[in-house]
Amino acid sequence: MKRIATITICLLSALVLRAQNMTDLVISEVMLNNSASIVDDYGNRSPWIEILNTSQGMVNFAGCYFSDDPDNLTKSPILKGDNRTKLAARQTAVFFATGDPSMGTFYLNFELKPGSTLYLTSNDGHTVVDSIFIPTDIPEGMSISKFAVDNKEIEFTDIRAARPTPYSINGRGEQKSKAETIKETDPHGVTLTVVCVSVVFGALFILFIIYNLSGMFFSGKIKLKREKKEGAKGKAKPGAVAQDEIATAIALALNAEFGGETEAAIATALHLYLGDCMHDNESFIITIKPAASGWKNKTNFRKQPR
Repeated sequence: MKRIATITICLLSALVLRAQNMTDLVISEVMLNNSASIVDDYGNRSPWIEILNTSQGMVNFAGCYFSDDPDNLTKSPILKGDNRTKLAARQTAVFFATGDPSMGTFYLNFELKPGSTLYLTSNDGHTVVDSIFIPTDIPEGMSISKFAVDNKEIEFTDIRAARPTPYSINGRGEQKSKAETIKETDPHGVTLTVVCVSVVFGALFILFIIYNLSGMFFSGKIKLKREKKEGAKGKAKPGAVAQDEIATAIALALNAEFGGETEAAIATALHLYLGDCMHDNESFIITIKPAASGWKNKTNFRKQPR
């Protein structure tokens, strides 16, 4: 039963811890010798501790604990009932290690010591949210800080002594923006100008091609060129007269002229063929249109002398 109760308490504590996002809190900066930094609510320059909410939501750290003793993680509790314990996204809060918690919510009951480790414990009393070691060789007027390499993800990979920056994310001022990087690599703006001009002229050239081709398509120029090529393939060469068509025309004319003279029939066939009176609708078939002619009247012919 005791094991089941212990497991149940641990699970509930983990759920509460996750629901309140306590794990998103980080001890971002600690200043031991405060000689020229911020003052507390009473005008004193006391050692101070900065915590940071690295999440995108609000975290209420009321009920959490600070301690410099790993055997007593609940040494200095953070009092409940103060709305200032609700820390917004990417915001910081500063605590003063004066050793007198009666001074307010943000005052600890112990003083910071060089060579010790500072712990931030969740409201369950045993889960260490974050910790930081306070070295003994911190220069005067400097603080021990965690620097965020990536300000979007807030990944702290560097801890070192630096000039104190309370109420701000460490490392943000040291990171260079893209504009600053370009300014250093291209102080006169030559590369940027060339890139911009190339992009503009490239876009104009593409638009010119698109509008030119679309204009030719809608105006019918492309279609007319294709029709001319197709017509050129089917057109016969000038003067190329098929001998079999002439023979067929003569033969049909001879059969159509009953009782006529041979010369008149041949002349009639040639006259009809040269006058475009025949239409080739099918292969090897010639249609002859009847035309008014005086060749049928035999009196118009002059008899040949015998």
